[in-house]
Amino acid sequence: MDPRHSIDAAGEGPDVLLQRGRHRVRLARDGADLAAAQALRGLAFFGPGGPSDVDSFDPLCRHVLVEDTREGLTMACFRYLWLDSGAQIGGSYSGQYYDLSRLAAFDSPMLELGRFCIRPGRSDPDILRLAWGAITGLVDSGGAGLLFGCASFHGTDPARYDAAFAHLRARHAAPERWRVGEKAPERVRFPAEGADARAAMKLIPPLLRTYLGMGGWVSDHAVVDREMGTLHVFTGVEVAAIPPARARALRAIAV
Repeated sequence: MDPRHSIDAAGEGPDVLLQRGRHRVRLARDGADLAAAQALRGLAFFGPGGPSDVDSFDPLCRHVLVEDTREGLTMACFRYLWLDSGAQIGGSYSGQYYDLSRLAAFDSPMLELGRFCIRPGRSDPDILRLAWGAITGLVDSGGAGLLFGCASFHGTDPARYDAAFAHLRARHAAPERWRVGEKAPERVRFPAEGADARAAMKLIPPLLRTYLGMGGWVSDHAVVDREMGTLHVFTGVEVAAIPPARARALRAIAV
């Protein structure tokens, strides 16, 4: 399976990436699958009765569904954009909001992960575990050297996240060679003081905690996204720098 194909190129399918018990992880292969992912995203991001979540990057990405085969429901989804090298990073979703010019020098393939969500009210840890197993398989199959994306904090009031943002600046700032510049018109720089690791862990969303556990690093500011009602933070994970024990655990799921 070539991870670089767009959704329109998924001729035969469905392409099953992983299956464990009642849960199956597969690539979307047609418009109905894409619509299911967009509907779940709308439910997760905007709540019951809200619109489906649709944007201009959907046709450029591959979409992955985590399904409960017993209930016939999509339990989680995410999308990814494959880049052959850093030279293409300006055309990514994240490239709309951040100056990623330093990352243009990254000479390995990249995978941008986005719109990751789980059906509200479902907390089965197997859902998240299998999703990460599938992501690991995609990264390894294409030889990606960098996994990146925007990690979202709910709401647009940065003051409630001061402890988390100060902690991210103090402990998880991007290496200078990959430092992310400012680009979005509305953004919030992280405070230089007030870092509190215990308070931060209560505020940092689960997806970002996972990135940080893999050795991930972040931008020094958050972007205010009024349309999505979030504050988002650029996050990068260099595959070669993932702690060996964590890498082995992820690959054990992926096989």
